[in-house]
Amino acid sequence: MNTTITLFDNPVHRDQVIALWNAVFGYESAHNEPSLVIDKKLAADDGLFFVALNASQVIGTIMAGYDGHRGWIYSVAVHPEHRMQGIGSLLVSHAERALTERGCMKINLQIVAGNESVAAFYASLGYAVEQRVSMGKRIQENITS
Repeated sequence: MNTTITLFDNPVHRDQVIALWNAVFGYESAHNEPSLVIDKKLAADDGLFFVALNASQVIGTIMAGYDGHRGWIYSVAVHPEHRMQGIGSLLVSHAERALTERGCMKINLQIVAGNESVAAFYASLGYAVEQRVSMGKRIQENITS
């Protein structure tokens, strides 16, 4: 398969990414609604939203973030029919290079507790569990649904 990684292009990729995320993540929280997530990421205009393509078909995604010190990886998704072909690894490597080029010194990511297969995937790429407590607070006024 000929997979390419490229920047997300809203008019071209949006509908496919939304369909992929709904299929892969099945989010039920308003703050994770794909259209909102895409709009918020595009507003950041940081050039850290990538898609994996097979021809013109979106088969994977990754978003990254960078605050000037640490980088973050988010929304890694590979279409179920294209898993176990190295696409997830390609996406992560691509995001890592983009973050490294910006001067990033450390990359973090979070996974849902109990998702051992995803933990094993990231461990195979050199990520390790760190003893941290992840806390979050939703800012409801910024969550439109």
